[in-house]
Amino acid sequence: MTVLDQLVEAEREGKAVALCIVIETNGAVPRHAGSKMLVYGDGRSVGSVGGGELEMRTISAALDSLKDGKTRLIEHSLAAESPTSIGVCGGDVKVYIEPQVTKPILLILGAGHVGQAVAKLAQHLDFRVIVSDDRVELCTSEVIPGKVEFLPMLMSEIPSHLPIDERVYIVGTTRGSDVDIEGLPNILQGNPAYVGLIGSKNRWNYTRKALIERNVDPEKIALIKSPIGLNIKAETPGEIAVSILAEVIEKLKS
Repeated sequence: MTVLDQLVEAEREGKAVALCIVIETNGAVPRHAGSKMLVYGDGRSVGSVGGGELEMRTISAALDSLKDGKTRLIEHSLAAESPTSIGVCGGDVKVYIEPQVTKPILLILGAGHVGQAVAKLAQHLDFRVIVSDDRVELCTSEVIPGKVEFLPMLMSEIPSHLPIDERVYIVGTTRGSDVDIEGLPNILQGNPAYVGLIGSKNRWNYTRKALIERNVDPEKIALIKSPIGLNIKAETPGEIAVSILAEVIEKLKS
């Protein structure tokens, strides 16, 4: 599989990667212009722009690029006589680095009426929409049509199928506190960008107390926003979906 094939695969899977390309060389260098390398968010790389110190510095710059979303052009001398040389091949090399920006993930926990409304509306926004529910019959394109992915499973099983990292915005619209209490401890072991739960203040107080009793990290619990959504006096599932997504967008833009 070529570097470009793996780039396509990474984009399809929503993985953050940076594409590094040797765009100019002069003199003796380890790799020719056009050589490519992918750098993943965990530091893993595929392909090569030359190996050694050049490659280590390229990987470091690529990881910085993934953090701030900005392209980079790095230039290095491999001439031994240069005081800034990082090699002894004798030439110079320029590497262009471009982060492949992935869509933020909206993970909707619960495929009931409100969850369905959120999923339908979210498709008009710039999210990768994923719906999860242990009620398998609700996780279908017949129930929620459009460009939606499904994880028909217990909430506690989700982290084994989807990394819960800073790209993930979680909207909890489950059918009850018991579902949240069983599933959230595993979810909160990750590092989501946002977690909001539907329900009254009483429901949240009950859920929060149960999570504390299960020794869930208090700092993780404090990240949860409940009741979820902006206060626009929403009543119908559609109105509630608007209030929820408005809050998510506010968090995304902050």
